[in-house]
Amino acid sequence: MSTDTRTPRHLPDETTATLTDVDLAARLVVDAGTLARRLREGGLDVRHKTSVSDVVTEADNAAEARITALLARHRPGDGVLGEEGTLVPGADERRWVVDPVDGTYNFVNGSDYWCSAVALTGPDDYLLGAVHRPVTGDTFVGGSSIPTRRNGVPVPHLDAGDLAAGSLATYLHPPFFDDPDLADPFHRLSRGAATIRMLGSGSVDLASVACGVHTVWAQHSCPEWDWLPGRALVEGAGGVCATVEVNGYDWFVAGRAGAVEQAVSLLRG
Repeated sequence: MSTDTRTPRHLPDETTATLTDVDLAARLVVDAGTLARRLREGGLDVRHKTSVSDVVTEADNAAEARITALLARHRPGDGVLGEEGTLVPGADERRWVVDPVDGTYNFVNGSDYWCSAVALTGPDDYLLGAVHRPVTGDTFVGGSSIPTRRNGVPVPHLDAGDLAAGSLATYLHPPFFDDPDLADPFHRLSRGAATIRMLGSGSVDLASVACGVHTVWAQHSCPEWDWLPGRALVEGAGGVCATVEVNGYDWFVAGRAGAVEQAVSLLRG
């Protein structure tokens, strides 16, 4: 299997500059997303994991391997946790969380609503996230102490909002509608928003929240790779993030101040 090793033109050349964490995060997701898109264009072998909509392809594995190789070169002391099984112990508290293709069902079926995403966690609650949408060409980078940018341009600051006047980005896997411990909080939350959107990529959703497209995002039982990259972008845009336990399940909520508190209250009932 070949890999595309070209450096994107809008990122620093690694031979002439030492990549900062921000530049490296952008490089990781752009390289991974570019590779995944190229492999999709050549045709994919698809394997089901837990259900018909929970799938993995050779593009997921190749993109994760590409990110892991870049990190081994540029940050050999950092830990790595990847959705497709990569686990590299780190020499300190820094760890990269990798989602090589978020929205794989969309990716497999020809939708453009997918991305590559990474997050970097570190001491003192440091959090950096990056998301790249290969089909649209958009790259988002931001974090707890880093203002969020879209294609290098700062996004507007997220002012307080009202959930009843805005959109809720969310997802609930269809079988869970039969579980009242999940369905009931989901119904309460959904009825509190002006409209809902269920599009199938949490990191793309959260990047949209950071840009002011959606007012709130909420989803239950998120692994770190589905939560941390987008959470970083929302926090970097001035938004609020929260985790709340309801009926034994953790719900992850992010968005505009005020609207997030409303969403948490609705989930709790």
